Amino acid sequence: MNFFTENIFLFAIAFASGGMLLWPMITRGMAGGAAVGTLQATRLINDRNAVIVDVRTAAEFAGGHLPGARNLPLDSLASATGGLPAGPVIVVCASGSRAGKAAKALAAAGRKEVFILEGGVNQWQQAGLPLVK
Repeated sequence: MNFFTENIFLFAIAFASGGMLLWPMITRGMAGGAAVGTLQATRLINDRNAVIVDVRTAAEFAGGHLPGARNLPLDSLASATGGLPAGPVIVVCASGSRAGKAAKALAAAGRKEVFILEGGVNQWQQAGLPLVK
């Protein structure tokens, strides 16, 4: 017990760093969709005709988006989910944060296969993959 009280600061640091390592896993599970990288997203698009839903604003979408993506801004997503074809959906935003909210909304609307593009359009572009303007 004496060791613990003398080194409480080290235990606090270890606990905090463990929490930071687990946080991405916890938030991904709450997001409502599995996170996929650019390779997995490309395979879903090519092999299973996945629908790409870009939840950024119209202005952001016009600045560059994934080929074949549909622009359904996050604030209007709930009213437009019925128009999406059956099958897997990949939700995309600039960096991945808005996509988590959208994936949760799509899952709540009954979509079974909802995926979030890790890193969003920024990661897609960094991987050297094409954007349409």
